[in-house]
Amino acid sequence: MDYAVFKTGGKQYRVQPGDTLDVELIPNEVNSIAEFDEVLALSDGGEVTIGAPLVSGAKVTAQVVSHYKDRKLMVFKIKAKNRYRRKRGHRQTYTRLRIQNIELTKPRASRRRSAPTATQADGEGSN
Repeated sequence: MDYAVFKTGGKQYRVQPGDTLDVELIPNEVNSIAEFDEVLALSDGGEVTIGAPLVSGAKVTAQVVSHYKDRKLMVFKIKAKNRYRRKRGHRQTYTRLRIQNIELTKPRASRRRSAPTATQADGEGSN
């Protein structure tokens, strides 16, 4: 597989095998394997498969390298002429991943629905 687009933590990431990626904190241990099943698109030899909404049978596996906190962000609120001031800090937690593999297992053959006829598409003949 060339690359995949997957979703975790409410964000979408485009990755290739061997990439290092920082995502929002996931509950896996360091040096364990994390699997992501929410694959939105993948490319294999220039052929792009886009899911509707997900690609069935696809998953991205990654090794958890570390967990860390980002730098502190200061949040300061003030209302002029009212003596109102609030100062707070925030440090976001992240997990660093090393992408190992992108897999696509062949889904089982399922029955496909035939295309609707002209009368069914227009809504005629249903009543």
